[in-house]
Amino acid sequence: MGRTSEAARIRRFAGPPGEGGPVLVVTGDPGIGKSALVDREAGALREAGFRILRAEGSETERELAFAGLHQLLRPVLTQAQVLPDRQRDALLGAFGITAVPGEPDPLLLRVAVLTLLSHEARSRPVLLVVDDAQWLDGDSLDVLAFVARRLEGERISVLGVVRGGSAPPAFALGRPVLELAPLDADAAGLLLDAQPHRPGGPLRARILHEAAGNPLALIEFARAEGGPAPWPVEPLPLTERLEQCFTGRLDALPAATRQALLLAATDEDAVAGLPPQVWRPAERAGLIGVRDDTVRFRHPLIRSAVYQAAPLTQRRAAHRRCAATLRDAPDRRAWHLAAGGTGPNEATAREIERSARETGKRGGFASAALALQRAADLSPDRRERARRLTLAARLAVPTGQTAWVEELTDRVRTLSEDPVLLALATLYRGQALALTPRRGAAYPLLTRTARELAPHHPGKALQALATAALICYYQGDAGRRDELRAAFVRLSERIGRRPEPDLASLWIRTATDPGSDRAGLLAGVRRLAGVDAAGPELTAATATLAWLLDETGLAMGLFDKVGGAASTPSPLPEGLRCVEGWVCLDHGRWDRAAAVAAASARAAAESDPPYTAAAPPALDAAVLALRGETGAARAAARRALDAVAVPENRFVAVRARWALGMAALADGDHAAAFDQFREMFTAGGDEVHYRESRYGLADLTAAAVRVGRHEAARGIVDRLADRMADASPRQRALLSRARALLADGDEAERHFRAALDEPSTGERPFSHAQTQLEYGEWLRRRLRSGRARPLLTAALETFVRLGAEPWAGRARAELRAAGIRQGAGVPERLPALTPQQKQIVRLAARGLTNREIGARLQLSPRTVGSHLYRSFPKLGVTARSQLRDVIDGRPAVAGRFALVEGGSGEEGGGTPQQHSA
Repeated sequence: MGRTSEAARIRRFAGPPGEGGPVLVVTGDPGIGKSALVDREAGALREAGFRILRAEGSETERELAFAGLHQLLRPVLTQAQVLPDRQRDALLGAFGITAVPGEPDPLLLRVAVLTLLSHEARSRPVLLVVDDAQWLDGDSLDVLAFVARRLEGERISVLGVVRGGSAPPAFALGRPVLELAPLDADAAGLLLDAQPHRPGGPLRARILHEAAGNPLALIEFARAEGGPAPWPVEPLPLTERLEQCFTGRLDALPAATRQALLLAATDEDAVAGLPPQVWRPAERAGLIGVRDDTVRFRHPLIRSAVYQAAPLTQRRAAHRRCAATLRDAPDRRAWHLAAGGTGPNEATAREIERSARETGKRGGFASAALALQRAADLSPDRRERARRLTLAARLAVPTGQTAWVEELTDRVRTLSEDPVLLALATLYRGQALALTPRRGAAYPLLTRTARELAPHHPGKALQALATAALICYYQGDAGRRDELRAAFVRLSERIGRRPEPDLASLWIRTATDPGSDRAGLLAGVRRLAGVDAAGPELTAATATLAWLLDETGLAMGLFDKVGGAASTPSPLPEGLRCVEGWVCLDHGRWDRAAAVAAASARAAAESDPPYTAAAPPALDAAVLALRGETGAARAAARRALDAVAVPENRFVAVRARWALGMAALADGDHAAAFDQFREMFTAGGDEVHYRESRYGLADLTAAAVRVGRHEAARGIVDRLADRMADASPRQRALLSRARALLADGDEAERHFRAALDEPSTGERPFSHAQTQLEYGEWLRRRLRSGRARPLLTAALETFVRLGAEPWAGRARAELRAAGIRQGAGVPERLPALTPQQKQIVRLAARGLTNREIGARLQLSPRTVGSHLYRSFPKLGVTARSQLRDVIDGRPAVAGRFALVEGGSGEEGGGTPQQHSA
């Protein structure tokens, strides 16, 4: 699982004419899946007609001369009779099959092996597979190295499999290496869920974290005997087979080293101060590595084996010693105290609860929820146990572990009859379901819970309704939105005025009707943004509200405050994390938007139950489309649409349609673009999603004008104009841009100017540059090139800075038509290439193979190769490795432009002049 590209690499290497030479070394950590991958591909090649000769290195045969070579050639030794006599004798003599007269001749033996393999390859291709090559005997390695250097023109390939860092120099020096990385989150989740006893809840997340993408660790952790999930400071248990495999090496270590290893397995930070010599036996045994006084286990399974091999009394003693050592780390100290105890203890439970609350304030929801669950397990009092489980459920909601939340709330039902506590448990259950494809079932649950909690917990009642508003926003159904607003009015009348600023009330009002009382809503959001010492959860929620109100700059600043200016995702619930990405997309920070999409996709893969989140691929598709990577954009958008049922998630459906439309625009296919943008609106011209559809209005109009569908666009624009009287400046700018594209004469220019003059348009640079480009085009077509040039130049600056190559190309073409050519001081990045060639060159420069590029752009590898062949002379390069220099040499801005002809319009100057870009 998750090895599609690696498998393709092996097939390309083995197939004619081969890629990268006759030898390929597959490497990676123990348990990473090297042998499984090679076994599968070797089997497929055997079915395709290859002769597969295999050998497997063994520690026990490492000192036996030619043991590996004998294993490799044994199936074809009957063909030795075809060899010249001296070669045959040298070969069989090396294996002790016949006596060798005189001194053995090493060269004769090597030539005999090459001749035998060459004879076998006459009838069919031969693949030599050497597994665990790091344990092959030295004599066999020397022969293989000799053969590998003489395979030019032969139908013979050598596939070596070695552990990471263990490749024998004689075998792998200078050879292409295929390094298997850990599985990504999607593949790791699929592999874990494919096990006979699929782990769930926090245990599933724990296994995914500790296995770190190692397939063997994933499988063995899942196979370990059931029971309660281990404490966070206790390594996961192993199967008996693997435990015995590792503990065999432990038995030979000194007692002091075993004790130190147990302490390190319990907490690696608790071993400071131990003498260096205590670790050396374990280092020699390959169990650990020590660098700068830091001890690290070589493999996640080793830590588990060391811990599980110790008796229970010793493990508890190790935890108590760690607790005494880690007094400056109260969170871990509390966990160690709990693991070192022998039964329920209210004092320890209180300390863990205190630690959990602090962890939750820092955004560590999973750790905090698990800590509260353990605190409940340690609680002697039944009511305290139920209360702590309820708190655990609340903190587990943002983790995406829905099954875990359901398990916690089920336990609350068995422990308590308190109606308020039960209603709170139901609230958290509904909140967890709201972030999954089961959100439709959560809506009635939440509205009922809001009524039940109103007399006791008005704030929690509003939270229930706020989560229902989230579901309403996902669904984008105007009818349900009106129903929810009415429910909010009734609840507000019942509970009275809430203290300001009230996050839940602001969320309900903003999510259901951001245009109503926008000034009041924005004032409330700004008050929330100014709250001193606001935690990450409140700050991220405030940023989301600012996004809903189209205050992009404010939202971006708040997300920066939470996650930092880099690509660190903010601590939003997984179902909402992509909000940050949409803000980054609007604000022109596309790299960060792509990083947020990737982080959100990983989180979706790790959720329980696992589900394919639709928002991340929709966000990724939007970034790819604007950058001109249209094939990949379409594939991502289709994944998003395949993952949603439109009535339950109009938000993602509309966003994905917009990405498909922008991809079509990037390709110059305006008819297809119009069709995609038209899907954002109903047959009657209403919005499919009561807010999101509006953001496609101007792009729909631009595509419609290009294909003569003016009236179709005009009907939608006129229909929405009446509803956008109280719209945000962003929406007004889009409406003005749409009207400008449909208008003529002075009216069109008035609308263009209105679109550009709306407040804060600079916060959304791509959209602003689109308007500048279209206004400049309009002016140029009316022979007003002097007015058009500054607009087109400014638009080009923005497109180049953002990496929006299709739009940059369009702006360059308009500037040339307006009499401007690019100055010689800064050459264009990829001159004279077609848009598709530019896409292919950029992907090749990033290291993608022809096959991987073809998969992204929906082209055959042969077509990709043909485009590269034609592009190299235009770029002045002769090798693929030089493409990175071409891309890295791109200017930060568009460069300077020179006026080469004044133009014939009334404002076209008659003398050359410079326009700075």
